[in-house]
Amino acid sequence: MTDIPRWFSATKDGHSQWYVDRFRQLAAEGADLAGEARLVDAVAAPGSRVLDAGCGPGRVGAELHARGHTVVGVDVDPVLVAAAEADHPGPRWVVGDLSTLDLDEEPFDVAVVAGNVMVFVAPGTEQRVLESIARHVRPGGRIILGFATDRELALSSFDAAVDGAGLVLEQRFATWDLRPFSDTADFAVTFLRVP
Repeated sequence: MTDIPRWFSATKDGHSQWYVDRFRQLAAEGADLAGEARLVDAVAAPGSRVLDAGCGPGRVGAELHARGHTVVGVDVDPVLVAAAEADHPGPRWVVGDLSTLDLDEEPFDVAVVAGNVMVFVAPGTEQRVLESIARHVRPGGRIILGFATDRELALSSFDAAVDGAGLVLEQRFATWDLRPFSDTADFAVTFLRVP
């Protein structure tokens, strides 16, 4: 892999297992971990095909699967994919780089890119990642992304990647529960349409 995702280059050894353990602990404590999945479920038709791009340990994809959607989750980190497979049987979990993704799958109705995934891809690959995800979504389908705007990826750079990928920016919110977006928001949830 020539482009090293920030997930590997900007985190310490053991970070992946820490991340898995953190979300297992939150789930054991009864934390609400389904906010992103509720939003995707609300805008997707029942029984949709959903790509969980940057699925991590599988919490979003697992909830969408439980709500009746067909889910394929992809993450570059084999530790996270192994945790998804162990904790959430049902969806298909795949180790893969989003910038070069080539799944042998029917087109998806929607792709969800939650958990700051865009912040952790390799610097300069944002447009390639969006193009790669879009190739897997049917025309007219959506890509729903959320990430913190106070990290290494400026919203203006992300929007330039959206334009470069030929995607249509439909809507933007400040949270997964659809609070209005403003220039002072430190998080952005963006709805893109695949033309």
